[in-house]
Amino acid sequence: MLFSDIIGQAHIKKHLTTSVDNGRVPHAQLFIGPEGSGTLPMAIAYAQYLLCINTEGENTNGNATCNLKFNNFSHPDLHFAFPVTTNGKVKKHPVSSHFLEEWRDLLTKQPYGNLFDWYKQLGVDNKQGQIGVDEAQDIIKALALKAYEGGYKVMLIWMADKMNTAAANKLLKLIEEPPNKTVFLLIAEDEEQIINTIKSRCQLLHFPPLAEIDIKNALIKNYGLNEAIATKIAHQANGNYNKACDLVYNDSEDIQFETWFIFWIRAAFKAKGNKAAIHDLIKWSEDIAKTGRETQKQFLDFCLQFFRQALLLNYNAEALVYIDIKTKKFELSKFAPFVHNNNILDISNELQDAIYHIERNGNSKIILTDLSIKLTRLLHKKSE
Repeated sequence: MLFSDIIGQAHIKKHLTTSVDNGRVPHAQLFIGPEGSGTLPMAIAYAQYLLCINTEGENTNGNATCNLKFNNFSHPDLHFAFPVTTNGKVKKHPVSSHFLEEWRDLLTKQPYGNLFDWYKQLGVDNKQGQIGVDEAQDIIKALALKAYEGGYKVMLIWMADKMNTAAANKLLKLIEEPPNKTVFLLIAEDEEQIINTIKSRCQLLHFPPLAEIDIKNALIKNYGLNEAIATKIAHQANGNYNKACDLVYNDSEDIQFETWFIFWIRAAFKAKGNKAAIHDLIKWSEDIAKTGRETQKQFLDFCLQFFRQALLLNYNAEALVYIDIKTKKFELSKFAPFVHNNNILDISNELQDAIYHIERNGNSKIILTDLSIKLTRLLHKKSE
């Protein structure tokens, strides 16, 4: 993977290549950044720069055979670990090595993809993946072997925030004192979910959301869009290139989420003193509960962003409003006055609590019904 193909983040590219050129490679690094900011492609390009002894800030000047192996992500000294779960192919004790074909396919098609895209690739619905103790054991075995090409070995752990406590504790000693010329690259979106004992053993590198102009230029280069459309999509993407790609194909889950959200909001407004609307909210909760848990979590996160956009519009921060409503007869400007200083914190807390309980396998129908009833009360709250 060429550094020149990675969107934006020029200062991070410079930092990483300079550290290799100067022979100052930390043995454990934690790349933290929001979805679509390029943490995964950057980590792969960095691993290639390190393993193939490339120079001059690009992956073309070193070992040609080594660089060729990275075209299909099959270098023997680059190891991957990522969240997995059982599916039709693997019935028990799932580990990353069982899913390398699907993983390489995702990297080829969607290097900026998120966890939701990965679970779709695996074909799992109502399950949540994790990096468990079986995976930790596989990592220890893989790194106990000598490097195939005699140089560095790289262990890239994607979504390290999905590593459970047992796996983290098993890897602590190895991350602190890895074998010679072994580099850990951990990638995470939520820094708070990484246990402190792991975090303290890593050098942290924070990735900001991508600049709008960088996303626009990438869309023009990769999809041949005209400047006006690319500019509009880049604004809507809000620093997330994965979302921008989805919007190009009108394949964003946000389109379905918007439909669910607006039905929910309308039913919540009607529900005050209206028994029939309460039935609509219960039916809505049942329908959403039938989807997978990752879909439910993604949807509730979308709701959080929607309320935030409404609040920004209500307080005249139009420049920060990027959402583009597709639903007819729904105007954000008319909804925005109902989201204000007297209810936004409560709404945000209720949504985050719902995400927390769904993630811990709570009954989705009960969680969503409870959330709907609380939302009805909060939306009718007056501004101070």
